[in-house]
Amino acid sequence: MKTPFLEGRDFRDSDAKEITGSDQGSGVAIVNRRFAEHFFPGRSAVGKRIGPGGGPTAKLSVEIVGVVADSLYEGPREGVHRQVFVPNWGKNSAAFYVRTLTPSAASYGMVRREVRQLDSAIPVYGMKTVEGQLDETLLTDRLIAMLSAGFGLLATLLATVGLYGVMAFVVARRRRELGIRLALGAQRGLVIWLVMREVLLLLAIGLAVGIPAAMGLGRYVAAQLYGIQAHDPAIAGSTVALLTVVSAAAGLIPAQRASRIDPILALRHD
Repeated sequence: MKTPFLEGRDFRDSDAKEITGSDQGSGVAIVNRRFAEHFFPGRSAVGKRIGPGGGPTAKLSVEIVGVVADSLYEGPREGVHRQVFVPNWGKNSAAFYVRTLTPSAASYGMVRREVRQLDSAIPVYGMKTVEGQLDETLLTDRLIAMLSAGFGLLATLLATVGLYGVMAFVVARRRRELGIRLALGAQRGLVIWLVMREVLLLLAIGLAVGIPAAMGLGRYVAAQLYGIQAHDPAIAGSTVALLTVVSAAAGLIPAQRASRIDPILALRHD
């Protein structure tokens, strides 16, 4: 697993003899840094003795022989816990981690063949890659992320359709005014700007409300999804740019339509 030793040593074959011998109280263990710093702050944990139970009657029968760096155990969201590693000398079932350069599908058969050569009675089951295990651990988080992204895209689509509908209604209401402007010599670009100015105003109001709300809810989202930062300037900038482009596209169609109004028909409209 490439977990480095910070102090002490790894398990040895002699540790197995001590456990299986007559002195059953001379077990050994390896702890992680979080455990050592919690129970032995400012001191070396190597050589200290620990044991199950609590209170003055607890038997400290296990000696710490090594300290390793912290690592995850229950998943990325759970963080680092205090850990104690004890040797398993074949008395119970065990999970083995195998590092290989071959693809996963090929390594499964290779591991089964090696175990069969050692002892054909040993069952091999539950084989998976570390990436597969991580995918299972983060399945719920990724599902929530996908649903959130889907609802976000749906909300953006609805906002675009709504903005287009509002601007189309505004252009229809101002048809006579825009026709008079064109009849008096207004340039088409000016008419487009008159419509787009209202689009940008609506966009500015939406961003003024949405950005503080997003910043306020960022911590909640970060707590629910692993790997999501509460405030990500790159994502925030991309979102603002996307909303600006979408809003401009939604208002540009009514603006172009307004610039092509026939002044004579507009004056006869009412």
